[in-house]
Amino acid sequence: MSLSDTVVLVPARLAATRLPDKPLADIGGVPMIVHVMRRAVEAGIGPVVVATDSEAIRAVVAAAGGHAVLTRGDHPSGSDRIFEALQTIDPEGRFGTVVNVQGDLPTLAPADVAAAVAPLHDPSVDIATLAAEIVRDEERTNPNVVKVVGSPVADRRLRALYFTRATAPWGDGPLYHHIGLYAYRRAALARFVALPPSVLERRERLEQLRALEAGMRIDVAVVVSVPLGVDTPADLDAARAILAGRGRHPD
Repeated sequence: MSLSDTVVLVPARLAATRLPDKPLADIGGVPMIVHVMRRAVEAGIGPVVVATDSEAIRAVVAAAGGHAVLTRGDHPSGSDRIFEALQTIDPEGRFGTVVNVQGDLPTLAPADVAAAVAPLHDPSVDIATLAAEIVRDEERTNPNVVKVVGSPVADRRLRALYFTRATAPWGDGPLYHHIGLYAYRRAALARFVALPPSVLERRERLEQLRALEAGMRIDVAVVVSVPLGVDTPADLDAARAILAGRGRHPD
């Protein structure tokens, strides 16, 4: 695996119930999807492509100097959307590593995008993702904070055994807040999107459990903080404040 072997794909669609037209939301004069694209570019691990079902999203990405491809509107998940985009941009199979960066993470640290790829240097790992240690007590019991249960395999790296909305594992020790950013081996992504939804996936409403139930290995890079996911108007206000504080203004 090398940097030239990696592509970063950012799925984005307009249909969002709690925050309509979310990817186009203005943050400091820049659409949110452009902020995410720029953070991914700053990671410096490979070309960045936005995968969308919206001409409006494609247009704002192009206006910002980025690359976007149009995909079908009926995909059930971002994983399915990026797989279609991958086949469109790379039918020859040049990219062996695919990073999926959600389009609603405008405060994402570029270094964390790069960190997600590192576990794939181990040939036994199919999928890599991120987590941060929970430091706020209220997050330990919040079902909207997904926890990863894993065994340490290296410094700041876990092998994922389970993902859950419950408080787990029990007993003394850290709990980890899962961050929904994934790096796939290309073959693993192809296998994953071909699998039917699994029993535990349906119960917990966590797509990554489909991979674990199918026997795929997911390793987790532990990073320092959790990026803000923008799902509501309040989240959007918070993202605007964070990025204004960092000096993230239009180029």
